[in-house]
Amino acid sequence: MKNIPFKKFYPHLVSVILFIAVSYTYFTPQIEGKVMQQGDKTTFLGMSKEVRDFRDETGEEALWTNSMFGGMPAYLISVQYKNNLVKYVDRLLKFMGRPANQLFICLLGFYIALLIFGARPWLSAVGAIAFAFSSYYFIVIAAGHNTKVFAIAYMSPIIAGIYLTYRGRVLLGAAITAVFLTLQLLANHLQITYYTLIIVVVYGMVELIFTIKDKSYPQFLKATGVLIIAAILAVGSNFSSIWTTYEYGKYSMRGETELTKDEANKTSGLDKDYATAWSYGVEETLTLLIPNFKGGGGDVNLGKNSAVYEFFETAQGPRYASQVVQHFPYLYWGAQPFTSGPVYMGAIIIFLFVLGIYLLDPKIKWWLIAATVLSIVLAWGKNFPLVTNFFLDYVPGYNKFRAVSMTLVVAQFTIPLMGMLALKKVMDGTVEKQKLMKAFKNSLYIVGGIALFFAILPGLFFDFSAESDQRIIAQGGQALVDAIHEDRKAFLQRDAFRSLIFILLAAGAIWAYISGKLKTKYTLLALGVLILVDMWSVDKRYLNDNNFVSKREAKQPFQKTRADQQILQDEDPNFRVLNVAVNTFNDASTSYFHKSIGGYHGAKMQRYQDLIDYQISQNNMDVLNMLNTKYFIVQGQDNQPVAQQNPEALGNAWFVENYRIVPDADAEIDALSDFNPEKEAIVDKRFAHHVEGREFTKDTNSYIKLLNYKPNHLVYEAKCAEDELAVFSEIYYPKGWNAFMDDKPAEHFRVNYVLRAMVIPEGEHTIEFKFHPKSYFIGNKISLASSIILLLLFVAIIGKELFLYLSKIKQED
Repeated sequence: MKNIPFKKFYPHLVSVILFIAVSYTYFTPQIEGKVMQQGDKTTFLGMSKEVRDFRDETGEEALWTNSMFGGMPAYLISVQYKNNLVKYVDRLLKFMGRPANQLFICLLGFYIALLIFGARPWLSAVGAIAFAFSSYYFIVIAAGHNTKVFAIAYMSPIIAGIYLTYRGRVLLGAAITAVFLTLQLLANHLQITYYTLIIVVVYGMVELIFTIKDKSYPQFLKATGVLIIAAILAVGSNFSSIWTTYEYGKYSMRGETELTKDEANKTSGLDKDYATAWSYGVEETLTLLIPNFKGGGGDVNLGKNSAVYEFFETAQGPRYASQVVQHFPYLYWGAQPFTSGPVYMGAIIIFLFVLGIYLLDPKIKWWLIAATVLSIVLAWGKNFPLVTNFFLDYVPGYNKFRAVSMTLVVAQFTIPLMGMLALKKVMDGTVEKQKLMKAFKNSLYIVGGIALFFAILPGLFFDFSAESDQRIIAQGGQALVDAIHEDRKAFLQRDAFRSLIFILLAAGAIWAYISGKLKTKYTLLALGVLILVDMWSVDKRYLNDNNFVSKREAKQPFQKTRADQQILQDEDPNFRVLNVAVNTFNDASTSYFHKSIGGYHGAKMQRYQDLIDYQISQNNMDVLNMLNTKYFIVQGQDNQPVAQQNPEALGNAWFVENYRIVPDADAEIDALSDFNPEKEAIVDKRFAHHVEGREFTKDTNSYIKLLNYKPNHLVYEAKCAEDELAVFSEIYYPKGWNAFMDDKPAEHFRVNYVLRAMVIPEGEHTIEFKFHPKSYFIGNKISLASSIILLLLFVAIIGKELFLYLSKIKQED
């Protein structure tokens, strides 16, 4: 123990303690035993209720749920992939509990990254604060996007590990990359992993250019080869989740629809208008520097010193005015339909980023600039269609994801990294003082000048109007709109002054350092405090103590309505409910209590989405009947939801005597507009061989009924006087649902665009459907083997590196 150089580890220990303290301090209510009330977490509790209940009751994974959209795989809802042993590392890192552990891991990840990029511990700690306190990170924590939060947190060490590998520390870099990539994939937010890959590709292209220039091919090829092995192990450790997600993706909205309608809007993934609905405005990009440049979020406390308060005070008195301005929804005037808040990187960080453009070496500068610019341009989405349409049409995988504004997570990493590396360059003393001062002044003039301009002349280029203004005119008149415009202008001006002050204070500290008037440790302390105060105060606008509730409140996310109580009295629970008293297809409350026609999910099955678009939204009762919609929930006269029973619902399964063969998906979806599902089945020609040339009669002595229900196992009893064509009110999905008749494998096929069907021969039979996807069960075995290999290699490499490090220290002493 005496030979261990504890002084060398002291800064790292202090930094970790600092991160823990900062995380708990920000989330003080967590220490008090409260939990966050997160919108998406509440939604998750609704959409996953059936799957979680089944897991608690049986200890098994259902892998399928019938609680929303008629039925869909549960891979992207709530499935535990138990065979990836790296999950124990994940649990260790999450020791603090949410949400404090989300902030801690983000701080720790960027701290590790900056150390790898050559920064000293105290500078790395400042950089970690700059990265982790980006407003977007706190906005997604508040929303409950927990998988996204952890995926973002693991971005930094992944990129740093790749960088380290190309810098010659091949095994150590690859080991770091492999473990943190495994952790990110374990978080199971592939959109963030995709954006991480964008950074990797941009970095790799720049690395290749310099490799060609320097003719250093052996080192490049060696590093690339080892990183490929690291990636294979990371993917292998998560193979079950990746395989199931990839497999389902082809059948989900993220895959290509078979319909040929509206082809100009189609891609091989999401429709263009759906993918780009949340596109950042071009001028909205200035929120990176000035948080309230576009009015902030959709829920703003305007305060009593606002024009809107004066308007309502005059019109309806101070009491009413105070209530209105506390949660005002119309201050945002950006390009998105609505937003919870802006992406604010920090005025000081933007200043340091621009300084990095002048100071950093080309090899690191250009990939950071390129990735930042690409991130911003892609976030513009439909506001910059030239680039966006190219990516949607030609870049593999890009059209599988929605909310293109999310690409700003790339800039969220590259901007603070470049800023901190610029600060490192300043403090290394490797830049000639005259050049340094010129770069410093130019950066101050550019960034400070922008902030000063909008602080003095905020209305020179904008009229502060928004699409929502027309609705406001209809409700409150032009005078109210004028008041809102005045407040939008004031909020921009106020935050522009705010950003300018932080820039000047930070610039003053750096100038004092360059001039020799301030030591390194005090300069870093000053900058750290300024960055923390700047970011902390903005983050508190969107995530504060008001987001927390007691654990008792959190455990009851949905309260039974009168309609729910009525429906739950039905002794047979195996039917579906259509709730039109809520936003049917963006609601999870119905799924909490019933098997829902609607639900909430960004990757519902494509065929079901088609059914919504072309039939359910047109109130086609034949389609709702075939989906066994036994109850409707509607708004009652007293504004309370009530249940209405549908006597025409067709039940869990039935026999039909007719079938109609159609040539393609277009004809199949259209045929549902004119058919009687009780008597006829619509069959795509690809399944025609199951019925073609056969005749069926619906014998009155024949019957089929559901005997036993589990989300992944359905058992029916059938009695047929002769061969019958049975239609099951269950969603057809070929990748996992297997049919059995009297314990022997049986064929089933698709009818009515989304349902299952089977020809049942004469006699008495037991029919079973079992959900047993190979992708999950085989994938789990691959995940176990890969994660064992990965962990053994990681421990061996880290052990070797630690031994060499301690030996080196001992020799130096």
